[in-house]
Amino acid sequence: MTQAVQESVRMLEMLPESEQKLASELIKRLVLAWDPDFTKLTPEERERLEAAEQRIDSGKYVKDSDILWD
Repeated sequence: MTQAVQESVRMLEMLPESEQKLASELIKRLVLAWDPDFTKLTPEERERLEAAEQRIDSGKYVKDSDILWD
């Protein structure tokens, strides 16, 4: 979590509960305006995805067919 996000959370927690809901709705609208289909990755998601792709490319993963599911 970035410092800006941590600071935002601290500020939201200072608000009365009724105002927290309003602020949460505003944030939701900002996110939807930025990415209406939730298809963009955050920097953390991008990093996790790239790490997973590297594991796959290097063969460091387990295929579903190699697992005994019973």
